[in-house]
Amino acid sequence: MKAAVIVFPGSNCDRDIAVALEQSSGNPVTMVWHRDSALPKVDLVVIPGGFAYGDYLRCGAMAAHSPIMREVVRAAGKGQPVLGICNGFQVLTEAGLLPGVLMRNASLKYLCKDVNLKVETSQSLFTSGWTTGQVVRIPIGHGDGNYFADNDTLNRMEDRGQVALRYCSEQGAIDAGGNPNGSARNIAGVFNDSKTVLGMMPHPERLSDPALGGTDGKDMFDGIARALT
Repeated sequence: MKAAVIVFPGSNCDRDIAVALEQSSGNPVTMVWHRDSALPKVDLVVIPGGFAYGDYLRCGAMAAHSPIMREVVRAAGKGQPVLGICNGFQVLTEAGLLPGVLMRNASLKYLCKDVNLKVETSQSLFTSGWTTGQVVRIPIGHGDGNYFADNDTLNRMEDRGQVALRYCSEQGAIDAGGNPNGSARNIAGVFNDSKTVLGMMPHPERLSDPALGGTDGKDMFDGIARALT
């Protein structure tokens, strides 16, 4: 598997995700600058966490209109797998590649801690390293992670299997106690219609090595590498 990571001014998780991808794939990762207008030929494009363009206007709003994102949108329309993590998820919604928006956390506070996620489906290249219904532990670090969409959109997403991950309790209960930011229906990650694009707020790259305290994130990247090899 060959992967590319998009780098914006303000990205701060780009090297972390590159290391995680290299460990799982065994191949070097190409770093692509936001002002570039062409993507290399790769199997996966990743938009990392951080504060692209300082998160001015709205989180991800400026990055969504960068030269490289215009190319990412075109490539995604042709089936290119794209993964957006945290700020990358925000960029994907602003670019129109995923439904919904990310708003301020319900607490109006920045949150940085481990959370539990329930895997809604393993039937995607992004989640094939886990099993359906599995509870995984993945860190979050965001101030604007409160996922919102209107009820008609949410119902349509549910019907089409576009909800990838939900915040949950350690036992897997989908309830308010396991929801750190107020996201609608505890949603932590969503697919596009074809499941070739995934946006998720938690950071799997932050638990992708035993030295970091866990490997639930590595299981995800290992699965992606197998699916795209």
